[in-house]
Amino acid sequence: MHSELDVLDQKLAQLVQLTQRLRAENMQLRQEIAASLSQQRKNQDKVNEAAQRLENLLSQLPEDEQ
Repeated sequence: MHSELDVLDQKLAQLVQLTQRLRAENMQLRQEIAASLSQQRKNQDKVNEAAQRLENLLSQLPEDEQ
């Protein structure tokens, strides 16, 4: 009976350790996702600005007369 409790105690300790490790990893991944989303928004803003500048430049070109 005593050895069964020891085994159960070890398994419980492993489970607690695994849970803590997974929580830490989960938090790290959430932070990475947030940073990636922020960078994605910045990049999309840059693309939108570049597209607008190109449209402005194209509108300033003379019409092609054929």
